[in-house]
Amino acid sequence: MGSPSSYFPSIEAKYGKPVEHWFKLLKAMKGMKHMDMVASLKADHGLGHGHANALVAHHLAESKEKA
Repeated sequence: MGSPSSYFPSIEAKYGKPVEHWFKLLKAMKGMKHMDMVASLKADHGLGHGHANALVAHHLAESKEKA
């Protein structure tokens, strides 16, 4: 598996929204666990597991760097 960001072009193409849209949603899920965030993206927004996991992994890594 490549870095989570390697999935971004296919995520944007498949779901028709920029990755910033998904990061905004993830930011609103502050305090949730990784897999709960993945489950929310899958259940509420129809993302596939790999795409949801890549977005969450990148989001959490970025959040830690800024903390």
